[in-house]
Parts: sequence; C-alpha cells; structure tokens
Amino acid sequence: MSYTKFVASLVRPKSGNLNKIYVSLSRCRSTVASPKSQEGKAQQRQLEGCAVVDAVPVELISQTTNAKDVRLNRIHIDFDNTEEAYKSKNNIELLRSLLVFNLCTIDILVEKNKELMELSKKLLGQWMFEKLMKMTFYGQFVAGEDHNAIKPLIHKNQAFGVGAVLDYSVEEDLTQEEAEKKEMDSCVSEAEKESPGADHREKKYKAHRRFGDRRGGVISARTYFYADEAKCDNQMETFINCIKASGGASNDGFSAIKMTALGRPQFLLQFSEVLVKWRKFFNFLAAQQGKSDMTALEKKLELEQLKENLTQMGVAARDDIENWFTGEKLGLSGTIDLLDWNSLINDTTKMSNLLMVPNLETGQLESLSKKFTAEEESQMKRMLQRVDILAKHALENGVRLMVDAEQTYFQPSISRLTLEMQRKFNREKPVIFNTYQCYLKEAYDNVTLDVELSRREGWYFGAKLVRGAYMYQERARAQEIGYEDPINPDYEATNRMYHKCLEYVLEEVEHNRKANIMVATHNEDTVKFTLEKMNEMGLSPTENKVYFGQLLGMCDQISFPLGQAGFPVYKYVPYGPVNEVIPYLSRRAQENRGFMKGSQRERSLLWNELRRRFLGGQIFYKPVY
Repeated sequence: MSYTKFVASLVRPKSGNLNKIYVSLSRCRSTVASPKSQEGKAQQRQLEGCAVVDAVPVELISQTTNAKDVRLNRIHIDFDNTEEAYKSKNNIELLRSLLVFNLCTIDILVEKNKELMELSKKLLGQWMFEKLMKMTFYGQFVAGEDHNAIKPLIHKNQAFGVGAVLDYSVEEDLTQEEAEKKEMDSCVSEAEKESPGADHREKKYKAHRRFGDRRGGVISARTYFYADEAKCDNQMETFINCIKASGGASNDGFSAIKMTALGRPQFLLQFSEVLVKWRKFFNFLAAQQGKSDMTALEKKLELEQLKENLTQMGVAARDDIENWFTGEKLGLSGTIDLLDWNSLINDTTKMSNLLMVPNLETGQLESLSKKFTAEEESQMKRMLQRVDILAKHALENGVRLMVDAEQTYFQPSISRLTLEMQRKFNREKPVIFNTYQCYLKEAYDNVTLDVELSRREGWYFGAKLVRGAYMYQERARAQEIGYEDPINPDYEATNRMYHKCLEYVLEEVEHNRKANIMVATHNEDTVKFTLEKMNEMGLSPTENKVYFGQLLGMCDQISFPLGQAGFPVYKYVPYGPVNEVIPYLSRRAQENRGFMKGSQRERSLLWNELRRRFLGGQIFYKPVY
C-alpha cells in the first residue's frame, strides 16, 4: 500500500496523531514454503573424466507430488588436486602468485605500500612502474585497463568454467581531510546546518567527522564520496559501460554497483533511520503483546490487542482506532506481521512525507527533519532514477546486477531500494541480487524476511552472502558514538550466522526454485558445507541456482575445481588504469596479509604444482583451451 496514502490518512493537521491505517490485502499469507516448482532440471551433468570430481550414485526421493525416485550423483570435489586447480595457469603466473602472496606477509611492505608505490613511480618513471605493477600486484588482482583489455582473461577463465563479475575499480585518491569534508557536506541537510540538534535524529544515522573518511579500517570494499550530481551521472555511465561490457563478454555475467556512487548519502542515512524506527515501533508493539522473544517472522500483532494497546498509549480515541484498519483479508486473519508493517512505506513517495517516524513515547508521527529544500528533494528523486536506469540496462543486456553491501547506517535504505528493484525486475528471472553481510547480528532476520516477501509476491529472490567488509570501522564507530555494536561477537559466531543464512536459502531453493544465491567466500570449509547441503537436498549444479564467488587472483584452488565440476562459479574481476586502481591494490595487499599469515595452504598448493610440473618435465607448460 502506498505510503503517501498512509501518511495522508494518519497525520492530522494540528494534533499529529495517527488517523487511519490501510493494510495491504495481498500480504497476509502463511509463511509455509511453496512446493518445489517444475523448473528444476532432473538430470545431473555427466562428470566422468574429470579428475577433480568423484561422482557417487545415491538414491534420493524428490519432493514432487508423485514422489518419484530420482537417481542423482553425489558430488565430492578434491580441492587438493593441484593439477586441476591450476591447469589454467602457466608457470610464470604461478611464480607471480607465489611472489605476491609472500610479499603480502611482510608487514612493513603492506603498511607502507602506498608510499613504496609512489617512490617506485618516481624512481622508475611511469612506463617502468606500470610494467613492474603488471608483472606483480596489478597482474595478480586486476584484469586489465579497459573493456577490451580484460576480454582475453575473461575468455580464458570461461574456458575453464569460471565466469566474471565485472567491477570497474577506479577510485578517487583523496586525503583523509578531503574525504571527511566531502562526507560532512553530503550527509548533513540544509535544515541541520541551520539548526543543529533541532531534529529527531538518532546519532547512529547522523554524520560524524571522526568517521567521515569511510575508507578507515576497510580493506575489501571500494568507497565513493559524493561531490555533485554531475559526478553521480558520470559514475552511473561507468556502471552502464560495465554492464554492457559484461553482456558482451559472456551470456551469464554479473556486474557490481554501489548505491553510494549514485546519489547524495544524506538520503540513505535518513531513509535508513525511517525504516529502522518503524521496525522498532513494530517490535515495541509486539513486546506489548508478549512476543519480544520471537523471531522477526513469528511476530504477529493480534489486531484486537493492538487496538487496545494503541488506545492505552493515548494515540487516539477508541472510535478512531476502530477505523484505522481496513480490509477483508485482514479481518479474517486478525493479525499483522512485519512484512505487512513494512509495506506501509513506499520509496517513491514525496521526501517530506517519507521521513515521518513514530515517537514511541507519544505515539504520534513526527518529521525526521524540519524541512527539505527543493534541490534536496530533486537529488533524492534523481538517485532513484539512476538505480532504475541501471536495472533496465542490466535486463536489456542479459546481465545480473549485484548491489554491494555498505555500512549499517546506510544499509537499511540500500536493502530496501534493492528490494524494490527485485519486485519490479525479478518477475521472470533473477536479475537483481542483494548482498547480506553475515557478520551482522540481524543478518538471519533480514534474509528470512526478504525470502518470505519474495515467496508471497512471486518474484525471484537473488542474494549474495558475504561475511562483511566493515567490521573494524563499525565496531569503533558504535563504541565511540554510543550505540549497540551491530557485529557478531567473534569470527565463530559469524561463521555460524553465515551457515545458518546459507542453509535457510538452500532450503528455499529446494522447495521453491525461484530462489538464487551466490556463496561469496574464500573459506574452503563453507564451500564444502554448501556442497554437502546440495548433495543432501539433491540440488544439481546445472540448475544454476547456487553460485560461488571469489576475488580474482585469490583462492584459485577453490574456483577452478568448482568450475570444471560444472558448478556456476565467478571471479570478482576488477579493471581500470594502473594509476587509478592503486587504492584497490593497496587494500588487496592488506587483505592478503591477514589471509596469508593465517594459512599457508594456498602457497603450499602453488609450490606443489610447480614441483610436480618441473619434475614431470613441464617447464614450459602452456594452458590448452
């Protein structure tokens, strides 16, 4: 239901009290998963002759109406088979990987990597510096400088069963002071500048100069800072070119985007606060009914008790409350769940109405900000338009669009905007994929709610599961500003959350073939966990419902065996000019320091393969494809 109607009917000109609530009729449904659709392919791809795979026949019973016996192959992949894992690499490439990974374990080199690169550029000159980078870090982690330069690598990887998620990785090389100034200018409204502290904002969703440079403590995600609307248009064009390049390079590619590149982040902050406050109000009302310990999907407000609670809060007279809720289906169910509650907010409404939030103390609606300028209103609309344009280009080019996750103070609005794109563009097939960060305490609730909404409304659910990229920054910000740490307490808790979310979506794939998931991880145990669950559920890799993803230049011993076994697997493929991807390369070096120090496995496998080739006389090994 339109949020415009909701606000117009709830807000009285003088009292500010709630007036009337309409609830969507189409969303009061059971949370029981739908039966497995007939889209699932019944036949497993033949895997004979692939040394990396053991195919063991097992008897499985399908969950169709007829419950016929289906004979599938139980797949086991040998991630220790270096011959298969590195068959796409020549010896020079293996030696480069060993060199780069070993350099990444040297603390002084990693900590001073930017300074060392700048010094090398001065000593060697631009041409020699670029050659050196292409022989080492750039050649390891970046595919090329432009759309044409990356094609050979993409085609070679495809020949060995590995696809691409294209990501133009150019960033501004700003100083910390420049980044902080841009962030404060773009996250503070004109009303806030005129009357600081006069609004109803929560401190988590306000800009803080101490954390204005969002690159701090982040090693595996690029960062955009708002300059002006023309810059956002240019970044949208860059994403469009990336989508077109992905469509031209393969038939089933992905392209990645970030919402903060497409508009002023002030909107993301404020809309996130609106969404969170409405959810807190729902949880407050659920607690009034003794349902605070239930999961997000289990909480259902009893209508009669809700009316009584709202009356006791003094929101309005009993006669008015009786007229708030309308709808035949609602009368039959007598309950409202969180999805019904969320449907009251529509992202296409006027900005000044969109930012109305409930006050838990008074029960009245209040404006989050005192006023919006016409330019601010226009900026928000243009951001939504850019998102829509990108989704249309993805659909036209046969490319799936992956929306990256960002900081928790932006993420509620990013997820909601992505959800709206999914509702519009995922009707026939999965085009838009949202990203879920499993280091968040609320990750499971977010996944289950979105899966349930897709099930009710009949569109294709698309998700990428990651552990998360902003942990250190999020923890430091929560502690200093003074709000609850949103991150799981430790790595083991994050692993449990990841596997819990993953298993839930896999079960949805099993029962409803409209769900799709990318398992984006470098963790071999998580990949094995996924394969085991797929075997248990009888999910075939040829159905293209479960994908795997790793970064270019990392964990080839996972990616290529999966690809050669017939699983959909993708490398996150960065590209861009050498000088302009240095910030990206700097983060890769930092990420690999922790990764390589924690495990000798990848380096050991590389050494084993080089030793095998040299002893076998394959000194000049060349991949055949």
